[in-house]
Amino acid sequence: MIAIRLQWTRPAALACVLALATSGCGLSAELDRESNPERRPTPVQTHAAPPPVSATPGPSPSVPVQQAQGCPPSGLRFGTGLVNAAMGLRAMTLTLTNCGTRPYELNGYPSISVLDGEGALLTGVRTVQGTDKVFMAPDDPGPSPLTLAPGETARAGLYWRMAAEDGTYLRVAPEQGRDVTTVRLDDPLDIGPENTLGTTPWVPASAS
Repeated sequence: MIAIRLQWTRPAALACVLALATSGCGLSAELDRESNPERRPTPVQTHAAPPPVSATPGPSPSVPVQQAQGCPPSGLRFGTGLVNAAMGLRAMTLTLTNCGTRPYELNGYPSISVLDGEGALLTGVRTVQGTDKVFMAPDDPGPSPLTLAPGETARAGLYWRMAAEDGTYLRVAPEQGRDVTTVRLDDPLDIGPENTLGTTPWVPASAS
């Protein structure tokens, strides 16, 4: 057998490479023809982008408060007035209305805690009966028995010195040991931490 050696010149090799590249010759082209004899365009696979990650805030703290309208199941409805300010002294009126069907007896001071916007106790705020611990607050007249007929309202005074931090809610009971209600304030208390909240006793709302 006579072996035939093919001799390649550089121009010939380059021409062959170019011919393979432009004509689709070669193993990969042959495989492509076998898998796609009709020469349909090969679909391009695309990968869907992952959905954007959004920082969804957690649920806002829920503070159960007195219903906005109507008479609560307790038959009592609390209300708060606007804050009055003078020379650093703050004052607010707290009201209690008997919206039920039975008389309601009072004899003393409201029981109050101040809460922040998250519904937590405002650190260090101390509630006292009377006003002698609050500089420049008016004198405390002292408690006396009071019976609210259905539809009648009583009021008490709240006094404190101005500070930087606001109280958003009041947790209040008609007297110590009675059922507690949380009331959202329309006008926040700028009472701040480590402060004193003085209270006056319940009197008829019509009293001067």
